Amino acid sequence: MRKYLEGRVAIVTGAGSGLGRAHAFALARQGAMVVVNDINGRHQGSPGREVADQIVREGGSAIADAGDVRELEQMEAMVSRAIGEWGRVDILVNNAGILRDKSFSKMSLDDFRLVIDVHLMGSVNCTKAVWEHMRTQGYGRIVMTSSSSGLYGNFGQSNYGAAKMAVVGLMQTLALEGEKYNIRVNCLAPSAATAMTEGVLSPEDLEGLSPEAVSPGVVALVSEHAPSRMILLAGAGSFEAANITMTRGIHIGNSGDAVTQILQRLGEIRDRRDEVVPDAGWDQYRLELSKAGMPS
Repeated sequence: MRKYLEGRVAIVTGAGSGLGRAHAFALARQGAMVVVNDINGRHQGSPGREVADQIVREGGSAIADAGDVRELEQMEAMVSRAIGEWGRVDILVNNAGILRDKSFSKMSLDDFRLVIDVHLMGSVNCTKAVWEHMRTQGYGRIVMTSSSSGLYGNFGQSNYGAAKMAVVGLMQTLALEGEKYNIRVNCLAPSAATAMTEGVLSPEDLEGLSPEAVSPGVVALVSEHAPSRMILLAGAGSFEAANITMTRGIHIGNSGDAVTQILQRLGEIRDRRDEVVPDAGWDQYRLELSKAGMPS
């Protein structure tokens, strides 16, 4: 059977358990050499070390790393270690995450910042640590882990949802900036039974949501022929795509009753017929100028 990642070097953050663990094994079984990052340590018996050791026992190549994704210097050291071990880094899967769920009225700002720091700034730090290396070698595959909580909202997850939508914006821009260097950047929005979903979903639902059912999507997103700027939803063996679209909307101009017209014509503004997926943020400017009869 073909191995899609033969000879590639991958980093997976938060890989000691849950989705990250499943991703690490999936990448290794596809031929990748894997840095198993997990903050719980790389000493004997730690979750990250156990995953790395099992990959090696199965005939793969892996090392454990205990760096904190919130610390850029530790992520830079992790990347340097991978390059020292295998000469390059081709793949980064930003998976590390935590939950601090509460309704917004009851949530402390410390818990809000902590979730932002781990999910968003953790992804920023890891990506920053590999970015110049990938640009120089002319190859890179990066996955941000988003969530339906960010894309669509979930009660009690304002911090998590904000972070998970933020990584979509990060992905959108980095995919544009990385294109000429053959760096492809995508998002994964998984549905899986992990420590983060215990107590959130019913036991019956959790049985059908194995992390291993998500990981083939990660392999596809980091393969040589991966797409770029895709938001891939994955769970229970199903795969879908989410898109951030723009409707055709309406043109009102400088009418004195613009507010009234907006409120009365919300249905037209929301009408999804002929909506588009913009290539870049400037597409909004171009559309609005063209509707106003102005050159763009």
